[in-house]
Amino acid sequence: MSEPHGLTAHEARDLLERRETTSRELTQASLDRIAAVDDKIGAFLTVATDEALAQADAADERLHRGEGGPLTGIPLAVKDNMCTRGIRTTCGSRILEEFVPPYDAHVIERLNEAGAVLLGKTNMDEFAMGSSVEHSAFHPTHNPWALDRVPGGSSGGSAAAVACGEAVVALGSDTGGSIRQPAAFCGVVGLKPTYGRVSRYGLVAFGSSLDQIGPLTKDVEDCALLLNAVAGQDLRDATSAPLDVPDFTAALTGDIAGLKIGVVSDYVPEGLDPAVRGIADSAVKQLEGLGAEVEWGVELPSTAHALACYYIIAPSEASANLARYDGVKYGYSYTEGESMWENMDKTRQFGFGDEVKRRIMLGTYALSSGYYDAYYLKALQVRTLIRREFEAALERYDLLFGLVTPTPAFALGEKTDDPYEMYLNDIFTMPANIAGLPALSLPAGFVDGPAGERLPMGVQLLAKPFDEAALLRAGHAYEQSTSWRDQRPAV
Repeated sequence: MSEPHGLTAHEARDLLERRETTSRELTQASLDRIAAVDDKIGAFLTVATDEALAQADAADERLHRGEGGPLTGIPLAVKDNMCTRGIRTTCGSRILEEFVPPYDAHVIERLNEAGAVLLGKTNMDEFAMGSSVEHSAFHPTHNPWALDRVPGGSSGGSAAAVACGEAVVALGSDTGGSIRQPAAFCGVVGLKPTYGRVSRYGLVAFGSSLDQIGPLTKDVEDCALLLNAVAGQDLRDATSAPLDVPDFTAALTGDIAGLKIGVVSDYVPEGLDPAVRGIADSAVKQLEGLGAEVEWGVELPSTAHALACYYIIAPSEASANLARYDGVKYGYSYTEGESMWENMDKTRQFGFGDEVKRRIMLGTYALSSGYYDAYYLKALQVRTLIRREFEAALERYDLLFGLVTPTPAFALGEKTDDPYEMYLNDIFTMPANIAGLPALSLPAGFVDGPAGERLPMGVQLLAKPFDEAALLRAGHAYEQSTSWRDQRPAV
């Protein structure tokens, strides 16, 4: 058996089925890997050692009885904004530092039913607001490929954990690119499903009309397996789609002959660094070589306004969602003030970090009397235009193509003092959230950093709503024809 921490979920499943290993051995190997490298990476906020080993033993009993499925006994991690009964859920914030949920999120229930093993909760930008995990209230996460660089955010802890083998697979959440951007920076696969494909019940809300849970994995087959496990309608989430869930692994045929793919001009713009542009050019040639019909020059005119649109809608929803953290019901509470109002004010002052406060203020302003029509309502109108442009493009093409980010991972501390520069990292990813579309990030090569380090880059594919199967089909064919999925950081 190869190093356990390098296994994919389907490789680990095959070993379990052949009785060449046990879930306890795999889980202990992951825990040992966390102990060995997480002081350098900082991917985890909570490691649930006792709970994980107990789940592994239960999984081994199921497997011994000939029961279980593709994820039974597989060690995984989840972003720390998904509620886990009996295990603290902080959202990377001091205001929830000691919060232990009394219930499981829908996706955790589904993983428990599948017999998966929860290793712990991964680091994130506070309340998922950020692109680097530098806005975590506890510590930053480091990119396994270059420890002085960010892993991307806000699901950077999950991406880094998968990239360096601390977890076999992981879940993240994506509000404006928070699965796909860290996937690209860390050289792993990341999928943002269609809005409504995966229940948000138990996901601590940031932007309720934008948030979506999805997989971060070493390859596309694992991505399909994890999506199979967590997708489906949940009546506790009114936005959960009442649709049957196909077996996404059935789409992994390797055949994309005749598939029509449009390259979006704004997602591979002029003026990119030649090495970055070369990543896109190479991926397009690879897809063409596999039989896809690729056409350059797809125009989505309203994309230019997506950044402004997003940074009105998302903060407005955050302002409403984060109003519940008042120090009265749960979480951190300041109690030394002279009045209830002072205590509430101080609770939010000391409990929230600067980026969260910034977005609450942006959202509150956009929703305030006299500005609602000028900002929030107009942003909703632009959102409709963006969605219609995607619909028109996806009538002509099966998939749309672009880069995930305009640059590789940047240095820790490089952009923390310039929020606008930080926000620009999501310029290629946030339109999919605005339109509610599924989007897949795939490892597509490396560019050289200033010190000669190899920095991963990713490309993304976008599809019609609820057509994740087309994304996985094309992504699997692409990765099988390249060696990028086999590259691992030397940590």
